Amino acid sequence: MSSIFEGFLSTSEIQEAFSERNFLDAMLRFEASLARAQARAGLIPEAAAQSIIGTCKVELFDVAKIVRESGRAGSVAIPLVKSLKETVGLFNKEAARFVHFGATSQDVIDTALVLVTRHALALIEADVRKALAALLVLAGRHAADPVLARTLMQPASVTSFGLKCAGWAAPLVRSLQRLRLSSANALSLQLGGAVGTLAEMKDRGPQVIALMAADLKLKAPLFCWHTQRDEWVALGCELGLLVGSLGKIARDISLMGQYEVGEVAEPSEAGRGGSTAMLHKRNPVACMVALAASVRAPQRVAALLAAMPQEHERALGNWQAELAEWPGLLTAAHGSARAMAHALPGLQVDTQRMRANLDAVRAALPPQAAEEWFSPALAQHAAGLARAQVQALTELHTSLTHKP
Repeated sequence: MSSIFEGFLSTSEIQEAFSERNFLDAMLRFEASLARAQARAGLIPEAAAQSIIGTCKVELFDVAKIVRESGRAGSVAIPLVKSLKETVGLFNKEAARFVHFGATSQDVIDTALVLVTRHALALIEADVRKALAALLVLAGRHAADPVLARTLMQPASVTSFGLKCAGWAAPLVRSLQRLRLSSANALSLQLGGAVGTLAEMKDRGPQVIALMAADLKLKAPLFCWHTQRDEWVALGCELGLLVGSLGKIARDISLMGQYEVGEVAEPSEAGRGGSTAMLHKRNPVACMVALAASVRAPQRVAALLAAMPQEHERALGNWQAELAEWPGLLTAAHGSARAMAHALPGLQVDTQRMRANLDAVRAALPPQAAEEWFSPALAQHAAGLARAQVQALTELHTSLTHKP
């Protein structure tokens, strides 16, 4: 799913997570789990289940051919299941009729997307935690270092750079909290629904759902969510908020890193942030990636919301539109998180330049205004707030780290 225009805005890990091969592998994991659960529930013969499970290996299939055929079929599940039945039949003709028994195309695709998304969320969380840990270190280290606060892009008063870093960290802690809750709700097995496929399993459908959910380590949903997309879209909204918070950090760092301001800079690294024409430039490429994500993610979230009014029990067009947007949202989120995880631990902070900028503004003001808005007491107050916020945020971050 990468392209020359967005590959550098993403990561190789997230691109691999949403590769065609990896997604078909997740679909085959669903089919293997389905057969395993149905055999345990006494719905299909154990020998048939073993034949299906043993054939659910992505290396046995022509991934490119299946993807090509999905366009004509209207779903990647249709050519995959057809190929799976044919391949199972080569080894056990009787077992072929039990492939995909009682399941729908949407069941296998939705569950595969959940499995791939779970991995993507782990990648995102790991990098958000790196960025957050770096911010807490910066906030503690620079709690007492005064810096110019700016409102409406103009000098306002004195604050603490540590307090500014704590302000960047707080939304990331909240995002981790909300993502954990949203993930617990959204990462659900999909199976059955009002189209009647569970009826094929008679009264053992709930048992199959419970067995598959345990096998795949997913939530066993109370209801089929073919067209009930609220928990799934809520997770997408949380990802959009995270990207926005990371973009806020990138915006501030890029502004503070302008040559005329010179208060911070991204880590210096050979071959990073250069220019084809002006060799003296050091472009803030990590900020660029995070800001690009903050422009692109809202459109993805809006598309998820727009796709929610789905027809009856299975959607025509809206579900397919939602599927197409989801990888792009997760790709933007991980690209942004990775960019900030790279930039923040080695962020170069010039406290002397911060003080010089403060002194320049203070010298240009009438004495009364300078005393009111740039007094040492204000800086000391900001330092105290920074230390208190660092302690509170560290405790929250630690609780999230140790909570299962």
